[in-house]
Amino acid sequence: MEELPTILVIEDDPDIQAVLEDALTEGGFEVAIAATGEEAVTLLIGDKSKYRALVTDINLLGRFDGWQVARRAREINPDFPVVYISGAHAEDWTSKGVPNSIMLAKPFAPAQLVTAVSQLINAGTPTQ
Repeated sequence: MEELPTILVIEDDPDIQAVLEDALTEGGFEVAIAATGEEAVTLLIGDKSKYRALVTDINLLGRFDGWQVARRAREINPDFPVVYISGAHAEDWTSKGVPNSIMLAKPFAPAQLVTAVSQLINAGTPTQ
């Protein structure tokens, strides 16, 4: 049986975590949750090949915000798919977001998240 792609979700609000996890699980993904940017970067560095995409809120607890975590993810893998979610910082995406990423402004439909993640994963270059 084929292993489901694992999506790393960074969100510090437990209610929103649950909505994101449910949407992605129903969309056919495994989900790993990190509550802080530091935790997410540690997970990404610890197992570079495990995660297929990053879904991150912009405002996070701790030292790293979502912009910084995405840049770190791209240092590890230049093609790493990133979906940003934010209620307040969507307008900053063009200046602070990494290339080939998607911004979803809150509130958004769970199906929009699944579509965004799927688009980015499917657009990735096939590994040789």
